[in-house]
Amino acid sequence: MKHQEDLELCRALRAGDEHQFNQFFEHYFPRLYRFCLSRLKDDTLVEDIVQTTMIKATKAMNTYRGDASLFTWLCQICRNEINMHFRKEARSLPEVHAEDDAIRPILEMLEADASPEAELESARVSALIIEVLDFLPGNYGQALEWKYILGLSVTEIAERLETTELAAQSLLARARTSFRKALEQIAPHLNTAAQG
Repeated sequence: MKHQEDLELCRALRAGDEHQFNQFFEHYFPRLYRFCLSRLKDDTLVEDIVQTTMIKATKAMNTYRGDASLFTWLCQICRNEINMHFRKEARSLPEVHAEDDAIRPILEMLEADASPEAELESARVSALIIEVLDFLPGNYGQALEWKYILGLSVTEIAERLETTELAAQSLLARARTSFRKALEQIAPHLNTAAQG
């Protein structure tokens, strides 16, 4: 189902409606800031990334099709900016373990750099993955993002969660199971593609 109000807002922004732009900025900047801050914990960096996200989103408004909510679409752009930051920092992905093999390819769909055309083609898949991550219970979605998209180690995840490494490993195992179950219910073809 199309998000009609979001599509109308995008049309107004593309038409150069200054009042709508101010409303857009005031409404979405704080939400994106909270979204980003929960992943980075650095106020200055978060502000830079959210500013960049808003600028890129404004320039790419013509690619928004309303398949997901505008906020979900903005979060996808923001995630890409966070990922680019970590790639610039030359953070390497952790070693793949056997229990990660089924879930890693699915989550890494959010990380890949792509042309505007390829991004448009994969928008539905990315939006679906983001929706699943955002609605997993507890810290599951966040822990999976930290591990598979940002490449944090179990030690770093434990530090962010202020818990032990054993507890972080246990949470990741539960999060993987929860993610796979949610994806099987919503989009079984993605699980099949990842395993095939």
